[in-house]
Amino acid sequence: MARQSMREAIVDAAVAQFHSKGYNAAGVKDITDAAGVPKGSFYNHFDSKESLALVALDRYGAARRIHELAEPGVAPLARLRAHFEFLRGETVAADFTRGCMIGNFGAEIADHSETIRTGVRASLAHWASMISGALAEAQQSGDLRADLDTERTARFVLNAWEGTLIAARSGRSDEAFDDFFDTVFGTLLAPPHTPAAGRS
Repeated sequence: MARQSMREAIVDAAVAQFHSKGYNAAGVKDITDAAGVPKGSFYNHFDSKESLALVALDRYGAARRIHELAEPGVAPLARLRAHFEFLRGETVAADFTRGCMIGNFGAEIADHSETIRTGVRASLAHWASMISGALAEAQQSGDLRADLDTERTARFVLNAWEGTLIAARSGRSDEAFDDFFDTVFGTLLAPPHTPAAGRS
């Protein structure tokens, strides 16, 4: 197996540190210590902590398996539900202590860093676009009502998910997850009603 590069080690450590501690509490030394590299080597690979945070956002997003929202072979709404079930499982496995790093960055630092705000906005926009694509596929297959605005609905579902994570973490309970799945998949994205057959 090829040895991990120093840059990759720093990025992996940054994702873990940012996710567990937050942006402000995770210092460059914390990250380089976790990566097992000298602190001075950091600036050979990154101009600043902010520039590393942007790379970490991309790495974190990729690990959320967002690309699977576009993979064929599974019905689009089943694919979408499986995506959020995977994320739910991650949160429960972490004992409700971490939430979403993209949302965490948005709440913690976006007001104070234009660089981070732009990165968070781009991450959320990409995620919403992938959700919207799955919803459009569901419409084409007749599994979702045709009058639903897929882009607006995708943004709403994503915003609802981020709020759900806050509620789940603060309550240390998966009750908010049950509300999310019941409301989103049981009501908002429920299959269209089939018109009753006409009586003779």
